[in-house]
Formats: sequence, C-alpha cells, structure tokens
Amino acid sequence: MPSDKSTEKLDRIVAQAQRDRAAREQSYREKALKMYPWVCGRCTREFNRENLRELTVHHRDHNHDNNPPDGSNWELLCLFCHDREHSDHLDSDFAAGTANDRQRNTATHNPFANLAEILKGRK
Repeated sequence: MPSDKSTEKLDRIVAQAQRDRAAREQSYREKALKMYPWVCGRCTREFNRENLRELTVHHRDHNHDNNPPDGSNWELLCLFCHDREHSDHLDSDFAAGTANDRQRNTATHNPFANLAEILKGRK
C-alpha cells in the first residue's frame, strides 16, 4: 500500500497535469472561437453566447497537442458532430486493421460444429 507522502505527491502531479490540460484547452478554444465563425463545420448549426458551450474545437489530425497558431488543425463542431467524428474515426481505424488483427479478435469456438453428429446419435 502506498504511503501518505507518495499518495500526496501523486495527487499533486495529477492535479497539475489536469490544470495544465485545462489551460491548454482553454487557450486553443479561445483562439479558435476568435478565428472562426460560431457555426458547426458539419451540420452548420449556428451558436450564440447562450449555447456556445455546445460548440467544441475538433483537432483534424486527432492530436490534441498539435495546436498551430494559425488554427489549421482545428475546426469547430457541435457536440453531436464532434462525437460522430470521433466514432467514425474509431470505426475507420478498426476497418483498416489487418485480416490477422481481425482474426485474432474473432471468436473461434463454434458450439454447433458437430451438432449433426450429436443429433444422429439420438435416433
């Protein structure tokens, strides 16, 4: 079991990492909102100050640390389109897997493989 000192140190490190991440996100979000019109890049829904929290910054290359100052890796997407973009990205990653990868992740047991033989024995 970790000591209180090591737990406290780990808690401080995690808290600092969370603060740093929040600051980075706030920074590029603010920049993107100043650069681009408040419109979802997919569904073209328009946003205003009341619903702006539903407009997100999407990283086109899916790397949240790639934040060029010209905003070329960003696009504004509503929550729904942003979720769909990430779902589509995961689906395409899965589909791009090799046949060996898919074979390795596929169940190989067939409980009905010898069903015909079992049923013949019951006659």
